[in-house]
Amino acid sequence: MKLADTRTIDAPRAEVWQGLLDAETLKNAVPGCQEMEGSAEDGFTAVVVQKVGPVKATFRGTVTLSDLDAPNSLTLRGEGKGGAAGFAKGDAHVTLSDGEDGQTLLTYEVEAKVGGKLAQLGSRIIDGFAKKMADQFFERFQAAVEGEEAAGADVEANDAGAETPAEGDAPRKGWIGRVLGS
Repeated sequence: MKLADTRTIDAPRAEVWQGLLDAETLKNAVPGCQEMEGSAEDGFTAVVVQKVGPVKATFRGTVTLSDLDAPNSLTLRGEGKGGAAGFAKGDAHVTLSDGEDGQTLLTYEVEAKVGGKLAQLGSRIIDGFAKKMADQFFERFQAAVEGEEAAGADVEANDAGAETPAEGDAPRKGWIGRVLGS
């Protein structure tokens, strides 16, 4: 599956470039990332927990950077194995260019592949999930580079899928509670 998009980041190109090389920024940008260690030169190791349709898995893998042309472009390559769930791997070619008023245009092309149980879910589920992951990664990356903590927190809440009741709302009962009236 292939995806492409452009984002306008309200930061200078050199700052965006440094974010792409920073383990902590990348960790915060990858949805479900529990750990990320390493360096841009040697590559990163990562642990990511994700749920795709009915399959939830912990992926252990690597992220490497290649084709570095500072501060213009690079390729992020990720590969992870999720045990019985299968594997996921993908490349994201990222290009940076100067935008208006000191902004940076970040253009990306992503190609992703999955195998194992994940591949059995069907291309519709996988394609939708891959698009969501790419969108969330670059949205979180943009928020981190721009220094917007609130945007990252909003995405975090969306990742968890948690619905919190509004103040004063009673907790919702499950179907057994509704049937038994308790």
